[in-house]
Amino acid sequence: MGAMLIETETTPNPATLKFLPGRIVMDAGTRDFATPEEADASPLAEMLFALGDVTGVFFGRDFVSVTAAPGVEWHSLKPDVLAILLDHFAANMPLFRQGSASFGVPAGEDEIATDDPADAEIVAQIRELIDTRVRPAVANDGGDIVYRGFDKGKVYLRMQGACAGCPSSSATLKQGIEQLLKYYVPEVTEVRAV
Repeated sequence: MGAMLIETETTPNPATLKFLPGRIVMDAGTRDFATPEEADASPLAEMLFALGDVTGVFFGRDFVSVTAAPGVEWHSLKPDVLAILLDHFAANMPLFRQGSASFGVPAGEDEIATDDPADAEIVAQIRELIDTRVRPAVANDGGDIVYRGFDKGKVYLRMQGACAGCPSSSATLKQGIEQLLKYYVPEVTEVRAV
């Protein structure tokens, strides 16, 4: 077996680096860990947080993005993160502990707005646009955007991974996504990040 190579990519957030193990990380969905407590579900996320210099871990389809604590230099942290990821993927360890929730946010857990059944068609359009146009674009930057509800013209979205911490993300999100959604779905008046 040849040595495994994990590639790294920068993201728009200087604190966040993307690590690409060259294989699928999550078959479906994405998973965001913002605290060491949340990382209990995943031995890999737990080990990354245990380095002490990590404040966020995000699993995407084919990457893991890691956010360094303020003031931490990536050149000193990167070898440690790479070592943990190499061990994990080389040994084909499970990403999640048995019996723990290995999926993203369950629907309805923290929906901001409860979708009105009368808006079902609008909501379906919004979700479709987010899945086909918005998410692939932000995945390139090491993050994800999750639909959180539609209420009286306002679309609520949640930023995850690298997108959550970018200074540029709220502005980009607002302009880009708002324009896109308003263009295709005239009922949309505003996009809000939650």
